[in-house]
Amino acid sequence: MIRPYNMATGAAPFDCIQVADIGDVAINTFDLKASVEIIGHRYSEIFASGCVPLTMGGDHTISWPILKAASAHYGPVALVHVDAHADINDEMFGEKIAHGTPFRRACEAGALINEKVFQIGLRGSGYSADDFNWSRERGFTVVPAEHCWHRSLAPLMEVVRSKIGDAPTYLSFDIDSIDPGLAPGTGTQEMGGLTTIQALEIVRGCAGLNLIGCDLVEVSPPYDPSGTTALLASNLLFEMLCALPKVESHRRKNVASDPLNERIF
Repeated sequence: MIRPYNMATGAAPFDCIQVADIGDVAINTFDLKASVEIIGHRYSEIFASGCVPLTMGGDHTISWPILKAASAHYGPVALVHVDAHADINDEMFGEKIAHGTPFRRACEAGALINEKVFQIGLRGSGYSADDFNWSRERGFTVVPAEHCWHRSLAPLMEVVRSKIGDAPTYLSFDIDSIDPGLAPGTGTQEMGGLTTIQALEIVRGCAGLNLIGCDLVEVSPPYDPSGTTALLASNLLFEMLCALPKVESHRRKNVASDPLNERIF
C-alpha cells in the first residue's frame, strides 16, 4: 500500500538516493545489556559508512545505543522525540537500561544538545508530579499532548526547525504518541493522543532539518490484528525517508497548486 512517490510533498526518494534494507541487528535475546552493546557497535559502523539509518523497533530502549553511536560520530545531536512518555526515568524496576530510560542515559552521556531537544505529545499519569520537569530543567522543550489538541502542528514544526537550525538531528517516534483509538497496536497506551494528521505534520515538518537518523518504535502487531497500526508505522517510515536532506533537495518540480482547490478553499 506504499508507493514510491509522495503525492503531498513531491518527494521521490527512490529517484535520488540509494535505499536498502541492511538487515536486522543480531541482538542477544537473553541479555538486554549485551543487546545494547551490540546495537551500539553496529550503529557505529552504520554511521561511519555515511548511511542515514531508519530503524524499526523494538521498544524504546534501542534509541539509547543509537544516540550514543550517533554522538560519537557527529558530536552531540538535536532530538525530535514524539511520544506519550518522556522516557527520562533514572531506572525502571531497579534497572538503568529500559524502555523508560533512554533519553536520560543519552543526556547524561552528553549525546544530546539539550536546548535543541523537543519532546512532543507527552501525556498520561506519572510516577511523580515532576515527571516531565526533569526534561525542562535540562533545557528540553516539552510540548504536552494537551497543547496539541485541535491544532495543526505545522506552526510548531516551524519553531522546531528555527531553533534546531543545521545541527545534526535525530527523530525518534514512538507509536504510542498516537491516540490508541487510531493506533492500538502498542503496549503502553495513553488516552488523548495525537492524530495521524498531526503525526504527518510532525514528520513532514522535519524536512529541512539535518536528519542523521530516525526510528519508529513500540509497534506490537499482535495487539492490533487488523494491521492498522503496522500500516500507519510503515507510512510514517516512508514519510521519514521523504524528509531526509538529500530527498528534500531533489523534490519533484511538478507539484503545483490546483486552481480549483484554491477557489474552493
